[in-house]
Amino acid sequence: MTTLDNWRKSSYSGEGDGNACVEISTTPTHTSVRDSKTPTRATLTFPTPAFTTFLEAVKTYQHPHPHS
Repeated sequence: MTTLDNWRKSSYSGEGDGNACVEISTTPTHTSVRDSKTPTRATLTFPTPAFTTFLEAVKTYQHPHPHS
């Protein structure tokens, strides 16, 4: 697999270093995810179609509001 060196964080990561989130890196065939607090530790790598399906499910999920 191609070396992943284009790690990026969400713009929703928060103030400062934004270290309370995950980072992703992509190649044409795979998407990898790692913890931004420990970037040198293990990553999870998925085939791009599987990760795309996961993201679409997350986007459409309606999380209940605790104060509703």
